[in-house]
Amino acid sequence: MTQKDAVGAITSHIVRQDIDETVIADGEVTAPRRAGRLGAAHRLRDVQRTDCCIVGGGPAGLMLAFLLARQGVRVTLLEAHRDFDREFRGNTINPSAMEILARLGLEKRLLELRHAKVRRFTIQDGERRETFADFSRLKTRYPYVLMLPQARFLELVAAEAECYPNFRLVMGVRVRELVIEGGVVRGVRWRDPGEEGTHEVRARLTVGTDGRFSRLRRLAGLEAAAAGGSPPMDVFWFNLPREEGDPEGAGAVFRCGQGSLLVLMDHFEYWQVGYIIPKDHYARLKEAGLPALRRSVAALAPEFAGRVGVLREWGEGSLLSVESDRLRRWHRPGLLLLGDAAHVISPVGGIGINLAIQDAVVAANVLAEPLVNGRLREGHLCTVQRRRETPTRLVQAAQGLAQSWVVAGVLGSEKTYRLPLLLRLFLRAPVLRDLPARLIAHGAWRVRVKERA
Repeated sequence: MTQKDAVGAITSHIVRQDIDETVIADGEVTAPRRAGRLGAAHRLRDVQRTDCCIVGGGPAGLMLAFLLARQGVRVTLLEAHRDFDREFRGNTINPSAMEILARLGLEKRLLELRHAKVRRFTIQDGERRETFADFSRLKTRYPYVLMLPQARFLELVAAEAECYPNFRLVMGVRVRELVIEGGVVRGVRWRDPGEEGTHEVRARLTVGTDGRFSRLRRLAGLEAAAAGGSPPMDVFWFNLPREEGDPEGAGAVFRCGQGSLLVLMDHFEYWQVGYIIPKDHYARLKEAGLPALRRSVAALAPEFAGRVGVLREWGEGSLLSVESDRLRRWHRPGLLLLGDAAHVISPVGGIGINLAIQDAVVAANVLAEPLVNGRLREGHLCTVQRRRETPTRLVQAAQGLAQSWVVAGVLGSEKTYRLPLLLRLFLRAPVLRDLPARLIAHGAWRVRVKERA
C-alpha cells in the first residue's frame, strides 16, 4: 500500500466510526447498521477514499478513468477479472474513437499494435455484392475501422492512466454491495475471492461501467426499457485461420443464404466469423450438430470449406445473446451508469465501443471540474444522460431498422435471400449511401475531449 493509500485508509476509518449506513446487496436493502457490527463475512479489512469509484474496466470505464485522472480527479477503478483477455469481445475502433485517441496523444502507440484496417462493409446475396458502408468516402483522418483485440486497447489505456499518481486500478475483485447514506450512494464494498472480509471504497461519485450484465444496475434497481425493436437474432462467434492467398483488406463481409446469414471480419492473423441465427435458436443449432454448422458455413463462404474443420467443439466458439435496451434513468444520487450498463447495444455495425468511449468523454467533460472542487450535484449526472441519451436512441433506432429490413428478412427467407430493390437503390443514391458509414464512424454526432484547465 502506498503512503497516500495508507493515509486515506486511516482517515476514512476515523471518519466512518460512528456512521449509520444502509447497505444494498443483491437488490435487497438491509436495515441501517453501525460500522464495526458487521458479521465475519462482511468484516471490513480497510476503507479507502477517492473522488470517483468506477466499477468495470471495459472501454467506457477505462477511458473515463484516464480522462478524469488527467484532470486531477482521484480515481479508483475496480475490475472483476484479473486481466483484460476475453474471447469474442468487440474489436472495432471506429473513426470517431480514433479522433478522440489522437487528441489524447494515444494514436501512434495504438497504431504500433498489430491491427487490420477495414475500409468498407459489404453485403452479398448470391453473386451480387453491395457496399453498405464505405469509410473511404468520409472526411476524416481515419477513413477506416481499426480491427484490434480489445484487450490490447484496454491495456494501452490502463498503462496511460497509471502514469497519474491519482489513479488506482484493482483487478480480480467482485463488488458485492452499494453503500447508501441518506439516500445517496457513497461507495461500494468489494471482496477479493482469495480473502476473508470486505474492502470499502468511499467516493463522491460511483460510476457503473460493468457491461451488459451490470451488477450495479441490479443493485441500484434501475429499470430498463427495450430499445430499437426486439432483436430477431443471436450470434455464434468463432475464429477460422487465415491462409496464404486470402485477400488483404477484405473488410467485413455479410453473406446471405437461405434462411442463414454469415459475417466475416478480417483480423490480420485470422477471420472472426459470426454465424447469425434466429433469436433463442442456439439449442436447435447444437441439436443439429457441428457437421451441419460446418456445412452451412461452407455453403455461405465456399472459400472456407477446407478450413471449417478446425471448429471441433462448441466450446471453441461463443454465443452472443443479442439484446437492446436503455435505462429510463441512468443515475441516482451519487451513482451514474454508462456504456452497456446504461444501454445495451446490438452488434449491428460494431458501434458499441464507439458509444462507450463517447459516453466516457462526455461524462469526463461534465464531471471532472465538480469532482475536483467537491461541488458535484445530481444535476451534473442529469446533464450527462441528457447529452448522451438522444444519440444513443438514434443509433439504436438505426440498428432496429437494419435488423428489421435485412436480418429478419434473411433469417425468415425460405429461399436464397435477395436485397430488396428499394434498399439497393438507397445504397447507390449519392446523397443517401454515406449515411450508414457516417453513423458507424461517428455515431449520431461527434464528441470532443474538453481541454485540461
